[in-house]
Amino acid sequence: MLLTIFIICLVVVIPFLLYYVRVAKRDHPKGLIAAALSNMGERFGYYIMNAILLLFLVSKFGLPDGTAGLIYSVFYFGIYVLSLVGGIIADKTQNYNKTIQWGLIIMSLGYVALAIPLFSKTNGLIADGTGQWWGILIFTCIALLCIAFGNGLFKGNLQAIVGKMYDEYEAEAAKEGPEALKVAKDRRDSGFQIFYVFINIGGVFAPLIAPAVRQWWLNAHNFVYNADMSALCHQYLADGQLTQKFTETAALATNGAAITDYTAFCSDYITVFNTGVHFAFIASVIAMLISLTIFLCTKKKFPQPAKKEKAEVVEYTAEEKQAMAKEIKQRLYALFAVLGIAIFFWLSFHQNGQSLSVFARDFVQTESIAPEIWQLVNPFFVIVLTPIIMIAFAALARKGKAISTPRKIAIGMGIAGCAYLFLTIISIINNYPSGTEFRLMDAAQMAAAGMAKAAPWVLIVTYFFLTVAELFISPLGLSFVSKVAPRHMVGLCQGLWLGATAIGNLMIWIGPVMYNAWPIKYCWIVFLAICLVSMGVMLGMVKWLERVTE
Repeated sequence: MLLTIFIICLVVVIPFLLYYVRVAKRDHPKGLIAAALSNMGERFGYYIMNAILLLFLVSKFGLPDGTAGLIYSVFYFGIYVLSLVGGIIADKTQNYNKTIQWGLIIMSLGYVALAIPLFSKTNGLIADGTGQWWGILIFTCIALLCIAFGNGLFKGNLQAIVGKMYDEYEAEAAKEGPEALKVAKDRRDSGFQIFYVFINIGGVFAPLIAPAVRQWWLNAHNFVYNADMSALCHQYLADGQLTQKFTETAALATNGAAITDYTAFCSDYITVFNTGVHFAFIASVIAMLISLTIFLCTKKKFPQPAKKEKAEVVEYTAEEKQAMAKEIKQRLYALFAVLGIAIFFWLSFHQNGQSLSVFARDFVQTESIAPEIWQLVNPFFVIVLTPIIMIAFAALARKGKAISTPRKIAIGMGIAGCAYLFLTIISIINNYPSGTEFRLMDAAQMAAAGMAKAAPWVLIVTYFFLTVAELFISPLGLSFVSKVAPRHMVGLCQGLWLGATAIGNLMIWIGPVMYNAWPIKYCWIVFLAICLVSMGVMLGMVKWLERVTE
């Protein structure tokens, strides 16, 4: 099944990749493809970890979903808030290339640490009197901190370089006249969309790596993958109770082989299951090194944002200084207004690694496809849908009906709301309880309650809506920042965009908490309300934001 999915993705993605390369070479700055390829390698390594992190913390340490979700949230917060630090470092040192290189190196070290299969004597958090599991969990968190800090040095500064490419591209076009400048400015949004697509090419294939390596390692030790087994093993080690669901699932995990010692079985299954995940991080290390190689080979092509040039000192009148200060203030006000909306978008969207991941594990049929693999649906849709959206935007622009970037962001929030409206309807129709209650049900209890796990198409539809929303917000948000940022603060402002994302990510842990505490329809209703309110606020600011970006 994994091989089939890989081949399908490859067959679909390659034509789109060639299309984006052709468009980029024909209509965009020369360095765009080189920057996108460097970013693609780093994102491939990152998305291996991103797809499995929450479920890995639960399966290895026996943590509750909420606790694992909190660690995940803090990690995600660190990734983006440290991008602000990375932007400040690059702006102050005026050495973006060196900052990016160190980011890739530090990330590589973090992935090396995650690839080491360390375990406590009793596995996870269960009755380990030595406290050894604490040391392993702290070691894991330090590795995640390295990845977050390296990402902070890398991510925002590479985006700042892409923004500078379009500054120079537009400056050259301005020499040819107002019409050429208008065309060049219109290409900035599509350029960031192409850059964003390359990010997601890595994201399509990365979620396949960990399940494939884990499956290989389980098979080598005569175990069969089961999404519920690790949690049930931790529970058995905690209370020693042989529930019907535990014995049924254990029989599946051993392919019907007799189990004579359930304690030894649980310990062995947890170790083998998670060792396979550890080995998958070796692919992340390789991806980092490939990304670093690409960057080192192409860095001379990249402009350096806010690079100080020798120029004659220009004297400005008090009125001119006041006018410039007012313009900068207006730009920053507009920036912070959009950053506020971005916080709530990322809070809702990044449930793909939180409540949507545990929803895939608990409520969706996973016999053929592991829950982590569903993470590839989002980047797959990004690649397939981006040209459609680009063509639609271009057609509207030709007809004089171009949609402004702020208005696109408002529309995106409404589309994100559709994803949660859909999940709410599905949950009401199926009368789903909380995640905690559902996990305790065996097959007979679910049948008696008239419940069944959802078909995979539910996740596909959900990710379709979220992906379209993402394409209206994320790459265009980057483009908006590059438009309004004062030229001496480009790295800082890109860092602020990522800082807003960090704040949203710091709150994403509430998803699994609501999911496990209430009937899950209420979890989806909360996110639906967040999206609709954000859309309304953004629509109320559209005309002002359009004036600022003119």
